Amino acid sequence: MSRWFVVSVVLIGFLCAGCRKEEPGLLVLCGGSFRPPMEEIAAGFEKETGVKVRLSVGQSEDLLPQVKIGRTGDVFVTHDPYLDYTKEAGALLRGEQVGFVSPVLVVRKGNPAGVKSIEDLAKPGVKVALPNPDYSTCGKMLFSLLEKKGIKDAVLKNAGNAIFRSHAEIGNALKLETRDAGVMWNGAAHNFLDAIEIVATPYEYDEEIRVWIMGLSYSKNTKLVEKFLDFCREKGEEVFQRHGYIKQ
Repeated sequence: MSRWFVVSVVLIGFLCAGCRKEEPGLLVLCGGSFRPPMEEIAAGFEKETGVKVRLSVGQSEDLLPQVKIGRTGDVFVTHDPYLDYTKEAGALLRGEQVGFVSPVLVVRKGNPAGVKSIEDLAKPGVKVALPNPDYSTCGKMLFSLLEKKGIKDAVLKNAGNAIFRSHAEIGNALKLETRDAGVMWNGAAHNFLDAIEIVATPYEYDEEIRVWIMGLSYSKNTKLVEKFLDFCREKGEEVFQRHGYIKQ
């Protein structure tokens, strides 16, 4: 057997190995608040099926344009009203509800400012951190409630420039003790329980916001998306509940 024949066989082997078709994976467009539960779900699905699930994490309003043009992602994880927006764009395959998001009142550990209600956010001297209504459904809901209660101006005065786009910024402000209290999504607050406390208050908001895992109709892997959604139907609600996404 000539040396050139051996080399040719080896080269063909390498080329064939490179041509093997790999199992397609899934790309999940994931709202930033939902990263921890979705990492757990993705790991569970990969362990059960061998299929790789990658997360592309961002603000829901930033991910939506990608869904509207129909070029990126197989799954979209977000909350109301983005299910309607996805449906209107003709991009919804089907959705599975896995939990609820609700604004919760949060305070520093030990609650040194004595904040026990939404009204207490207006008390003089209380340093407040708020979600920005221009970027956050939670912020829109909160500002509407503050206006209804007639305390919006007083709360905004206590917030100053501590009006944040992300819930993580609110959690960090309390963790670093630069703020006394704030409002954020329930699940996001769950990630900061080492440094903050959730104050139980009556639910006074007009809306009920659900969390959705949505398959995208333009995906090239719709059978795999359906399999992932079936997995989420079976496991998703329990995972999201453990991460705090329950009715408050």
